[in-house]
Amino acid sequence: MTDELDVSLRRYRALGDPSRARILAALSAEAPLDTSELATRTGLHVSTVRMHVKVLQHSGLLRAERVSSGRRGRPRFVYSATDAVAEEGDRRYRLLAGVLATLAARTGSETAELETLGEATGRSLVESPAPDANIPDDESVAGLLAVLEQTGFAPELAGERRGRRILMRSCPFLELARQHRDVICPIHLGLIRGALSELGASSTATRLEPFVRPDLCVAHLARGAARRGSPRRSPSRGAPGRGR
Repeated sequence: MTDELDVSLRRYRALGDPSRARILAALSAEAPLDTSELATRTGLHVSTVRMHVKVLQHSGLLRAERVSSGRRGRPRFVYSATDAVAEEGDRRYRLLAGVLATLAARTGSETAELETLGEATGRSLVESPAPDANIPDDESVAGLLAVLEQTGFAPELAGERRGRRILMRSCPFLELARQHRDVICPIHLGLIRGALSELGASSTATRLEPFVRPDLCVAHLARGAARRGSPRRSPSRGAPGRGR
Protein backbone atom coordinates (compact mmCIF):
# COMPACT_ATOMS: atom_id res chain seq x y z
CA MET A 1 0.00 0.00 0.00
CA THR A 2 1.39 3.39 -0.95
CA ASP A 3 1.82 6.13 1.64
CA GLU A 4 -0.71 8.32 -0.20
CA LEU A 5 -3.34 5.58 -0.23
CA ASP A 6 -2.69 4.84 3.43
CA VAL A 7 -3.25 8.50 4.33
CA SER A 8 -6.47 8.62 2.29
CA LEU A 9 -7.83 5.52 4.01
CA ARG A 10 -7.05 6.94 7.45
CA ARG A 11 -8.85 10.16 6.56
CA TYR A 12 -11.93 8.37 5.24
CA ARG A 13 -12.15 6.29 8.39
CA ALA A 14 -11.68 9.35 10.55
CA LEU A 15 -14.38 11.33 8.74
CA GLY A 16 -16.80 8.41 8.92
CA ASP A 17 -17.36 8.78 12.67
CA PRO A 18 -20.24 11.13 13.63
CA SER A 19 -18.49 12.33 16.80
CA ARG A 20 -15.35 13.28 14.89
CA ALA A 21 -17.51 15.03 12.30
CA ARG A 22 -19.05 17.07 15.16
CA ILE A 23 -15.58 18.03 16.37
CA LEU A 24 -14.56 19.19 12.90
CA ALA A 25 -17.81 21.11 12.52
CA ALA A 26 -17.15 22.89 15.83
CA LEU A 27 -13.65 23.82 14.68
CA SER A 28 -14.98 25.05 11.35
CA ALA A 29 -17.27 27.45 13.22
CA GLU A 30 -14.67 28.56 15.76
CA ALA A 31 -10.99 27.78 16.19
CA PRO A 32 -8.65 27.17 17.81
CA LEU A 33 -10.28 25.29 20.71
CA ASP A 34 -8.90 23.04 23.41
CA THR A 35 -10.40 19.69 24.40
CA SER A 36 -12.51 21.18 27.20
CA GLU A 37 -13.97 23.77 24.86
CA LEU A 38 -14.61 21.10 22.24
CA ALA A 39 -16.37 18.95 24.82
CA THR A 40 -18.67 21.86 25.70
CA ARG A 41 -19.53 22.61 22.08
CA THR A 42 -20.06 19.01 20.98
CA GLY A 43 -21.68 17.59 24.13
CA LEU A 44 -19.05 14.85 24.31
CA HIS A 45 -17.09 13.87 27.39
CA VAL A 46 -13.65 15.46 27.46
CA SER A 47 -11.97 12.02 27.52
CA THR A 48 -13.93 11.05 24.41
CA VAL A 49 -12.88 14.27 22.72
CA ARG A 50 -9.22 13.55 23.49
CA MET A 51 -9.53 10.10 21.91
CA HIS A 52 -11.11 11.46 18.73
CA VAL A 53 -8.64 14.34 18.53
CA LYS A 54 -5.76 11.83 18.46
CA VAL A 55 -7.37 10.01 15.53
CA LEU A 56 -7.98 13.26 13.65
CA GLN A 57 -4.39 14.39 14.26
CA HIS A 58 -3.02 11.05 13.09
CA SER A 59 -5.08 11.43 9.91
CA GLY A 60 -3.69 14.90 9.25
CA LEU A 61 -7.08 16.55 9.70
CA LEU A 62 -6.21 18.54 12.82
CA ARG A 63 -3.22 20.60 13.84
CA ALA A 64 -2.25 21.21 17.46
CA GLU A 65 -0.67 24.32 18.90
CA ARG A 66 0.84 24.53 22.36
CA VAL A 67 -0.36 27.51 24.37
CA SER A 68 1.62 28.76 27.33
CA SER A 69 -0.49 29.41 30.41
CA GLY A 70 2.40 30.70 32.51
CA ARG A 71 1.57 28.13 35.16
CA ARG A 72 2.98 24.76 36.12
CA GLY A 73 1.35 21.54 35.03
CA ARG A 74 0.40 19.93 31.76
CA PRO A 75 0.73 22.22 28.72
CA ARG A 76 -2.50 23.34 27.09
CA PHE A 77 -3.04 22.48 23.45
CA VAL A 78 -5.56 24.06 21.11
CA TYR A 79 -6.69 22.55 17.83
CA SER A 80 -7.62 23.75 14.34
CA ALA A 81 -8.73 21.93 11.21
CA THR A 82 -6.15 21.60 8.43
CA ASP A 83 -6.64 22.26 4.72
CA ALA A 84 -6.98 18.50 4.26
CA VAL A 85 -10.53 18.69 5.65
CA ALA A 86 -11.66 20.77 2.67
CA GLU A 87 -9.68 18.53 0.29
CA GLU A 88 -11.40 15.38 1.55
CA GLY A 89 -14.78 17.07 1.30
CA ASP A 90 -14.02 17.91 -2.33
CA ARG A 91 -13.03 14.32 -3.05
CA ARG A 92 -16.31 13.05 -1.62
CA TYR A 93 -18.22 15.58 -3.71
CA ARG A 94 -16.47 14.42 -6.86
CA LEU A 95 -17.14 10.77 -5.95
CA LEU A 96 -20.85 11.57 -5.60
CA ALA A 97 -20.81 13.43 -8.94
CA GLY A 98 -19.25 10.35 -10.55
CA VAL A 99 -21.97 8.09 -9.17
CA LEU A 100 -24.71 10.43 -10.44
CA ALA A 101 -23.11 10.68 -13.89
CA THR A 102 -22.92 6.89 -14.13
CA LEU A 103 -26.56 6.60 -13.06
CA ALA A 104 -27.65 9.15 -15.68
CA ALA A 105 -25.71 7.28 -18.37
CA ARG A 106 -27.25 3.93 -17.42
CA THR A 107 -30.81 5.24 -17.26
CA GLY A 108 -30.46 6.90 -20.65
CA SER A 109 -31.28 10.46 -19.66
CA GLU A 110 -32.20 12.55 -22.71
CA THR A 111 -29.82 15.31 -23.79
CA ALA A 112 -32.62 17.89 -23.47
CA GLU A 113 -33.26 16.84 -19.86
CA LEU A 114 -29.57 17.18 -19.02
CA GLU A 115 -29.41 20.62 -20.64
CA THR A 116 -32.47 21.69 -18.64
CA LEU A 117 -30.78 20.52 -15.46
CA GLY A 118 -27.68 22.51 -16.39
CA GLU A 119 -29.78 25.61 -17.15
CA ALA A 120 -31.32 25.52 -13.69
CA THR A 121 -27.85 25.29 -12.19
CA GLY A 122 -26.57 28.15 -14.35
CA ARG A 123 -29.44 30.38 -13.24
CA SER A 124 -28.68 29.66 -9.61
CA LEU A 125 -25.04 30.67 -9.97
CA VAL A 126 -25.68 34.29 -10.92
CA GLU A 127 -27.50 37.25 -9.45
CA SER A 128 -30.55 38.42 -11.38
CA PRO A 129 -30.57 42.03 -12.61
CA ALA A 130 -33.49 44.22 -11.59
CA PRO A 131 -36.65 43.40 -13.61
CA ASP A 132 -36.50 46.76 -15.45
CA ALA A 133 -32.74 46.67 -16.05
CA ASN A 134 -31.37 46.95 -19.57
CA ILE A 135 -28.01 45.18 -19.26
CA PRO A 136 -25.52 45.47 -22.18
CA ASP A 137 -24.88 42.09 -23.73
CA ASP A 138 -21.12 42.40 -23.25
CA GLU A 139 -21.68 42.95 -19.53
CA SER A 140 -23.85 39.84 -19.31
CA VAL A 141 -21.23 37.76 -21.14
CA ALA A 142 -18.59 39.11 -18.76
CA GLY A 143 -20.78 37.92 -15.88
CA LEU A 144 -20.88 34.46 -17.44
CA LEU A 145 -17.10 34.41 -17.80
CA ALA A 146 -16.78 35.29 -14.11
CA VAL A 147 -19.01 32.35 -13.18
CA LEU A 148 -17.05 29.97 -15.40
CA GLU A 149 -13.81 31.22 -13.85
CA GLN A 150 -15.17 30.63 -10.35
CA THR A 151 -16.29 27.13 -11.23
CA GLY A 152 -12.93 26.11 -12.67
CA PHE A 153 -13.27 26.34 -16.48
CA ALA A 154 -10.46 28.90 -17.04
CA PRO A 155 -12.50 30.65 -19.79
CA GLU A 156 -11.26 33.02 -22.50
CA LEU A 157 -13.52 34.96 -24.87
CA ALA A 158 -12.49 34.88 -28.54
CA GLY A 159 -13.92 35.61 -31.98
CA GLU A 160 -16.15 38.26 -33.50
CA ARG A 161 -19.13 39.86 -31.78
CA ARG A 162 -21.64 37.80 -33.80
CA GLY A 163 -19.65 34.61 -33.68
CA ARG A 164 -17.90 34.62 -30.35
CA ARG A 165 -16.44 31.56 -28.69
CA ILE A 166 -15.56 30.77 -25.11
CA LEU A 167 -12.35 28.77 -24.92
CA MET A 168 -12.38 26.62 -21.80
CA ARG A 169 -8.94 25.24 -21.05
CA SER A 170 -9.90 23.50 -17.84
CA CYS A 171 -12.83 21.42 -16.65
CA PRO A 172 -13.78 20.89 -13.00
CA PHE A 173 -15.04 17.42 -13.93
CA LEU A 174 -12.44 16.46 -16.51
CA GLU A 175 -12.27 12.72 -15.78
CA LEU A 176 -16.05 12.46 -15.61
CA ALA A 177 -16.40 14.33 -18.88
CA ARG A 178 -14.01 11.93 -20.56
CA GLN A 179 -15.94 8.92 -19.27
CA HIS A 180 -19.46 10.34 -19.65
CA ARG A 181 -19.24 13.04 -22.32
CA ASP A 182 -22.88 12.51 -23.28
CA VAL A 183 -23.92 13.36 -19.69
CA ILE A 184 -21.50 16.03 -18.46
CA CYS A 185 -21.18 18.15 -21.61
CA PRO A 186 -24.94 18.79 -22.10
CA ILE A 187 -25.12 19.86 -18.46
CA HIS A 188 -22.27 22.31 -19.01
CA LEU A 189 -23.92 23.68 -22.15
CA GLY A 190 -27.14 24.13 -20.19
CA LEU A 191 -25.23 25.86 -17.40
CA ILE A 192 -23.88 28.44 -19.87
CA ARG A 193 -27.32 28.99 -21.38
CA GLY A 194 -28.99 29.34 -18.00
CA ALA A 195 -26.45 31.85 -16.72
CA LEU A 196 -26.68 33.94 -19.91
CA SER A 197 -30.47 33.96 -19.76
CA GLU A 198 -30.55 34.91 -16.09
CA LEU A 199 -28.07 37.72 -16.72
CA GLY A 200 -30.28 39.16 -19.45
CA ALA A 201 -27.89 38.47 -22.33
CA SER A 202 -29.01 38.74 -25.94
CA SER A 203 -26.29 36.20 -26.75
CA THR A 204 -27.03 32.52 -26.36
CA ALA A 205 -24.88 29.40 -26.46
CA THR A 206 -25.60 27.47 -29.65
CA ARG A 207 -23.35 24.48 -29.06
CA LEU A 208 -20.47 23.09 -27.05
CA GLU A 209 -17.55 21.35 -28.73
CA PRO A 210 -15.94 19.02 -26.20
CA PHE A 211 -12.26 18.16 -26.40
CA VAL A 212 -11.33 20.10 -29.50
CA ARG A 213 -7.93 19.40 -28.04
CA PRO A 214 -7.22 17.29 -24.94
CA ASP A 215 -7.03 20.53 -22.93
CA LEU A 216 -9.70 22.59 -24.70
CA CYS A 217 -13.48 22.69 -25.02
CA VAL A 218 -15.24 25.47 -26.98
CA ALA A 219 -18.66 27.00 -26.38
CA HIS A 220 -20.09 28.90 -29.35
CA LEU A 221 -22.16 32.04 -28.77
CA ALA A 222 -24.58 33.76 -31.14
CA ARG A 223 -25.90 37.25 -30.58
CA GLY A 224 -29.68 37.60 -30.78
CA ALA A 225 -32.02 40.56 -30.64
CA ALA A 226 -31.39 42.94 -27.75
CA ARG A 227 -33.56 42.24 -24.71
CA ARG A 228 -35.31 44.77 -22.58
CA GLY A 229 -35.96 44.09 -18.96
CA SER A 230 -35.36 40.73 -17.32
CA PRO A 231 -38.17 38.30 -18.23
CA ARG A 232 -36.95 35.45 -16.10
CA ARG A 233 -37.68 34.18 -12.62
CA SER A 234 -39.18 36.39 -9.95
CA PRO A 235 -36.79 38.41 -7.75
CA SER A 236 -37.74 36.27 -4.75
CA ARG A 237 -35.85 33.37 -6.31
CA GLY A 238 -32.76 35.40 -7.00
CA ALA A 239 -29.53 33.94 -5.63
CA PRO A 240 -26.28 35.77 -4.94
CA GLY A 241 -23.49 34.89 -7.32
CA ARG A 242 -21.45 31.97 -6.12
CA GLY A 243 -19.06 29.38 -7.54
CA ARG A 244 -19.33 25.50 -7.38
